[in-house]
Amino acid sequence: MIDYFDPNQLDDTAAASLRKDLGQQAELEGRAVELEQALQQLPESTPALERAALQLELAHALQVLERGDAAWPIAQTALGIFIAEQAWEEAAAACGVLYESDQPDALVALGHGVWLGVTFPIDPEISVNLLSHIIDDTPDDADGAAVAAATACFIADVRSDDGPDAERVRFFAQQLMGRVARRHSEVENQQQFDLWIERLELDDPDKFLVRLRNVVDVLVQDQWWFDRDAIQARIPAN
Repeated sequence: MIDYFDPNQLDDTAAASLRKDLGQQAELEGRAVELEQALQQLPESTPALERAALQLELAHALQVLERGDAAWPIAQTALGIFIAEQAWEEAAAACGVLYESDQPDALVALGHGVWLGVTFPIDPEISVNLLSHIIDDTPDDADGAAVAAATACFIADVRSDDGPDAERVRFFAQQLMGRVARRHSEVENQQQFDLWIERLELDDPDKFLVRLRNVVDVLVQDQWWFDRDAIQARIPAN
């Protein structure tokens, strides 16, 4: 059962975590230069995944430095390698960097990342973070945010093991759900929350996961960068 969390009673650390003082920025700039040099010096025989991992780290550094136009092509190249190598967790993470690079196809990248993050049993924190971006980019009264929040809670519950990291991911997912409930329907207490969950059928994964597919299709439109059917055909039946 999902409990209602009043978002007003929770500290918002997201903004604080993004603040960088001048020292941190200088350190990150230096790291970006190191990564660029390392990529240039890689032998041609370097395994593809090793190269892509460096590309993704560089793209992430550039994105944090608000150089999204430079981060985008590097992250997209890494994404192509990860898909070819069936490294689904890394591919989803690359989509997250693409989205946060804030380029014209950012929402297309988000749709790809959410599809990967829900389809494959990757690190739940990556999947939940991607789903949180749908909430950020969805109007307050749209059901898509509720569907994304319900999926985040579901993934955090079924994929997380015991331990502080798992508890942190579950708490974040429930925080998302509480925030969406309040902005969507002015939910203020547990009773209202339970009724809201029932009304939107957010307690039935068979229903809200189908609706999430529709949300992803809206994000991506017809701009799929890979063949979903071919990828799904390689997934073991169990």
